[in-house]
Amino acid sequence: MIVVAGEALIDLVPRGPGALAALTPALGGGPFNTAVALGRLGSPTAFCSRVSRDAFGEALLERLRETGVDVSSVQRGDEPTTLAVATVGAGGSAAYSFYVEGTADRLFTAPGALPAGTRAVSFGTCSLVLEPGASAYEELMRAASARGVFTALDPNIRAGLIPDADAYRDRFHGWLPSVTLLKLSEEDADWLGGSPQAWAAAGPAAVVVTRGGDGLTAYTRDGRVYSVPGERVEVVDTIGAGDTVNAALLHGLAARDALSAEGVAALGAEGWRDLLGLAARAAAVTCSRAGAEPPYAHELEARGA
Repeated sequence: MIVVAGEALIDLVPRGPGALAALTPALGGGPFNTAVALGRLGSPTAFCSRVSRDAFGEALLERLRETGVDVSSVQRGDEPTTLAVATVGAGGSAAYSFYVEGTADRLFTAPGALPAGTRAVSFGTCSLVLEPGASAYEELMRAASARGVFTALDPNIRAGLIPDADAYRDRFHGWLPSVTLLKLSEEDADWLGGSPQAWAAAGPAAVVVTRGGDGLTAYTRDGRVYSVPGERVEVVDTIGAGDTVNAALLHGLAARDALSAEGVAALGAEGWRDLLGLAARAAAVTCSRAGAEPPYAHELEARGA
């Protein structure tokens, strides 16, 4: 079982050009998208979060259930669902404005236990920024790591939500000893102001950096570097692409029985090439259609996975 911990929210996506374009609600949130992608790829998955009882919250849980994701660890609240207004640029890249005051997911509390059979827990995005929930997710990360559970982190920086950048960077460095796999974009890496090699030395068995259409690069704790090119595709938008990479990496590691620091270290050049290639193909499918719509396993098989 792979547990994904973090927010589920509603993306309001423009359906045309200009600031006043009509907005269409879409199910989203980095952790939510990761859980859906894992479910579609066929990995046993559970979602750990706090979700509103409003209509948006019900729709979010329904999508998870339809994808086969276990929602028994989801806490519920009467507060509204977080909203993220997306702005899609000319190249398909997305930026967000968030409406987060008094929303349900901010009030997450750390669970007493993870679901039975948990092999990995994935964290990231807004849930590690917005208090008081951020401290609860951090507590869960440290507790899982201390018990020897594989932990994955995608900071997925949303600078507009971070009131004190230096304090967040310090906090990020404090997480690294409790992280087995760190995945982040080139833009995240630039904002954080460090190097993948230094981050790997601080704890993670590997750091994977996504470079958009140029592909992915993995930096391992022992100093090795592995890269694959991106998959060429006509980009509709990039919403959910990074979350799909998270899911593909975790799914691929689980399939190789490599959800451990030792398993990651043993992948070697061929293993990394296959794993990063899987992630690149999965992200390409997501980029080829509007919104966060990650691929199903059969779609990757059709692309030569």
